[in-house]
Amino acid sequence: MVDMSPELVTIVMFGLATVGILIGFPLVFVLGTVAMLVGTLALGASGAWSLFYARIWDMMSNYVFLAVPMFVFMGMMVEKSGAADRLYAGLHLAFGPFRGGLAIATILMGTILAACVGVIAASVIMIALIATPSMLQRGYNKELVCGCVCAGGTLGILIPPSLMLVVYGPMAEISVGKLFMGAFGPGFLLSGLYMVYVAIRAWLRPEDAPPMPLEERQVSMTHRLHVLVTGMLPPLFLMFSVLGAIFFGIAAATEAAAVGALAAVALTFFYRRLTWPVMRDCMLETMRITSMALVIGWSAQMFVGVFLRLGGGEVIQDVLLAMPGGKWGTFFAVQFIIFALGFLIDWIGIVFIMVPLVSPLAPVLGFDPLWFAMMIVVNLQMSFMTPPMAYAIFYLKGIAKPEWNIDTGHIIRGVTPFVGIIVIALILCILFPDIILWLPHQMIKF
Repeated sequence: MVDMSPELVTIVMFGLATVGILIGFPLVFVLGTVAMLVGTLALGASGAWSLFYARIWDMMSNYVFLAVPMFVFMGMMVEKSGAADRLYAGLHLAFGPFRGGLAIATILMGTILAACVGVIAASVIMIALIATPSMLQRGYNKELVCGCVCAGGTLGILIPPSLMLVVYGPMAEISVGKLFMGAFGPGFLLSGLYMVYVAIRAWLRPEDAPPMPLEERQVSMTHRLHVLVTGMLPPLFLMFSVLGAIFFGIAAATEAAAVGALAAVALTFFYRRLTWPVMRDCMLETMRITSMALVIGWSAQMFVGVFLRLGGGEVIQDVLLAMPGGKWGTFFAVQFIIFALGFLIDWIGIVFIMVPLVSPLAPVLGFDPLWFAMMIVVNLQMSFMTPPMAYAIFYLKGIAKPEWNIDTGHIIRGVTPFVGIIVIALILCILFPDIILWLPHQMIKF
């Protein structure tokens, strides 16, 4: 065995991981290889593999992780149900007559779907396929269209039931139910700020977001209300079936996920879309996404386990606590690291690697652990819109049809203002922490 100081462990492990990622190797292979190499050298083969077994077993036996496949299945089933089409039809009639109304309807649809899907790929693709043609046909600015689709679609990773929050909870040893309730404030804040930005831009530059043509507005109020209500009620039913059970203390997150999965199946049946091919596709996609998350989680657990066993965690915490500016200096250093990592690796890797290292800092610095966690989660919203690891950009570009004439430049320019809005939301959550903490304090204990 090789005797390695904690400082050397930190340099070697993060140095090798950074090199591997920059070269282009998949994250799962980089973390696992570095963990096995350093662990075997420093702990011996038997010590390293005993540690790996214990870390992976702890993760696999964690009851909360059962919610992951059920929430993924729920999102896939909602995507197949056709609920998004009906929802947008209602919002289209309600907001279309206003300048910028279709863009606002797109963000609002993303907000409502966020409480039903929680999987970025599904929500961005659904919104893009439904809303993009409608806005482009009516002369909307392409950058604005792309920004609204990406920003609205990524709200699903913040607004519950979010897959990120299900993974985050066990890593930080925080109740997933409390994370769900804490995410509503910043999630709705972001949605509101996005819509305010669209409204202001439409007012300043009317050519970017024209109202619906007059002939399309000539619909009776009764018809508008009927389409809007019938489009919104099913998603709201699904949302309350999951989140209501958690808020009122009827069920924990895992049981609520099962309720949500069943409700999504019922919704698909109600819309007459429940067929064997649909069920098969949903189950296969659920297995694919869940397997991907678990494999990354295993390799990250190996990496973090070796790093903590060899004293690297104390080095990271000592460096952060020594930052100038006291507790706020440390806080902003953590936020900057999370933001920077968002350019290089996906959110799953960031949560599995960084959360166990930085979460213990919250009580030491005097911050509420729930508030500290949600600030990191809101920060991670930017990672979906900041290249090169910008999933929302890639999903939109991947499904963009030739007739849309949208290129990567349009998408990047479109999302840039929304990244700035996320920074504004972070500042508001710092100034007014009850945006995050008020609702969790109202929860009924289970």
